[in-house]
Amino acid sequence: MAVELQNSRLGDNAKPIGSGVDLEKRERAVMKKTGRNTLPHWAGKILGTGWVVVSLVAPLAMADSSSIEPPADAIDSTRVIANELLTALGQKLKGSMASDGPVAAVSVCKEDAPGIAKRLSAQHGAQVSRVGTRVRNEKMGVPNAWQKEALADFDARLAKGEKPADLEYWKVVDIGNGSQELHYAKAIVTQQLCVTCHGKAEDIPAPLLQKIRAEYPKDQATGYSVGQLRGAVVVTRPIDPD
Repeated sequence: MAVELQNSRLGDNAKPIGSGVDLEKRERAVMKKTGRNTLPHWAGKILGTGWVVVSLVAPLAMADSSSIEPPADAIDSTRVIANELLTALGQKLKGSMASDGPVAAVSVCKEDAPGIAKRLSAQHGAQVSRVGTRVRNEKMGVPNAWQKEALADFDARLAKGEKPADLEYWKVVDIGNGSQELHYAKAIVTQQLCVTCHGKAEDIPAPLLQKIRAEYPKDQATGYSVGQLRGAVVVTRPIDPD
């Protein structure tokens, strides 16, 4: 019988479900009297550490894909891909701002960033992109379900004081036919340079704000402050399950 371990903290109002021994006694008594299993899907017990042990009835239950450990070299190489995007885009932005000013840099984010992501995707056989906690570029920046999960994880870890440079997320998922994908995200935390275009709307110079609104009529990505989570570089790539 497969066993799944979940690290589940009980809330203040949570009711204990009883010890494994209690459940076992109750089940034997009911089965003796009725011949029926009253706990067809699970039986559990709470350990003192807050771990919940859930026994699954299906003898060949598939493991939760979040528990699959990716190969170390897959994480290392994917981290390199994410850093390539950040480095290439950062150099483009700084160069454009230094030579032509922040108004010109708006076009770098709109035109060059997707181009860099597309090049890296083709080069590495992966899907490389950026997503935001608030969206500016609807064609590139809207997070999907797993990316929203990664952003929420980063936000919580930042709030606890974790260093921005350490904020990474990854998960291996089964996609069928014996194939697996690695989902990887690296946090983008707002820097001083970022607030030029992503700070409070009232603090953005009028010509720059006009350019942003012209390029992104549905822009939501203002109001950030230094140190706040802006988004993430996200990479999806196939990995060898062996």
